[in-house]
Formats: sequence, C-alpha cells, structure tokens
Amino acid sequence: MLVLASRSPRRAELLSSAGIPFQIRVADIDESVLPDESPLAYVTRLAREKAAAVPASPDEIVLGADTTVVIDGEILAKPEDAADATRMLTALAGREHEVITGVCLKRGDTVLVEAATTAVWFSPMTAEQIAWYVASGEPMDKAGAYGIQGLASRFIPRIDGSYTNVVGLPVALVHQLLEHF
Repeated sequence: MLVLASRSPRRAELLSSAGIPFQIRVADIDESVLPDESPLAYVTRLAREKAAAVPASPDEIVLGADTTVVIDGEILAKPEDAADATRMLTALAGREHEVITGVCLKRGDTVLVEAATTAVWFSPMTAEQIAWYVASGEPMDKAGAYGIQGLASRFIPRIDGSYTNVVGLPVALVHQLLEHF
C-alpha cells in the first residue's frame, strides 16, 4: 500500500486520477530553506524528510514530495500574504521559470529520491490582472503564488515538461519509481 505523506489535496487528486491507490498520513516537518541550499537540494531534502516522518509498516511504501517555483535562482514558496503573492506574480509575469518537485519513495531501508523539473512561461500581466488574481484567493496556498490547474491557466501559454509536476506531483515519475518496488 502507498502512503502519501502530504495534506495537499492536489497530490491526492493526481494520484486518484492516475488510479494509484493510497492512504494519507500527514508529515509535519520544518520546511525552511537552509543557508546556501539549492532549489534541487531543498525539494529533495524535504521529500526525504516527509517520507521519513510518517510511520509505516514494513510492507508500506511512503511517498514524500515537495514542489517549489524557482526564478533567477530564488525559491518562491507559498506566499505569506497578498503583498507577497503580488511580488511573486510580478516577478513571474512575462517570463520563464522552473517548477521543481522532489519525490521520495521509502519502504523499510530502501529509499529512492528523484526530482522533476518543468519550464513554465507566464504571459505578461498587468497590475490589474495580478490584483484580480491575488484577490481570487487562489495564490495563497501554492508555491510561486499560482495554480496552473485553476484561474492562472489563462496566463500560462506554454510549459516544457510534466504538467502534473506543475500541479504538485510528477505522476509519471512516481509511477516509474513505484515500479522499482
């Protein structure tokens, strides 16, 4: 049985849509970025810590994952408030950025850790469009202050890589890693 170490409704929805059965056990860890930590090291460390934080029986596989948005080397986590969401969306507007998700599958002493990276392009956005989107409330619980699967989809003309990665879980990568078990 797969155990999802996350409270993310998007991750649960993606696994369900892919027909992958799972249970949820929430991992509670500190998600602070360490000094001089690269975005890739950050998401893979958090994925590993989430998988390790959840109790599991020897036959259960625990899935930990963490997603971040990166622009100009800066990690854009979930916004603290509307002003922070506005700052992030202003930085993303009219530009390309990366979405990186670290994935960890753990069963007993076997630990597999990988990451997926997707390039995402935002259309230019006016201050009014950004204010409208922030006022919708959608950006507030999402890395980088947007959800590609929602209202922000109107501002994203192109991606290169896994769409489900941008939503929060690279399902094909998870499936590939599950094959090892």
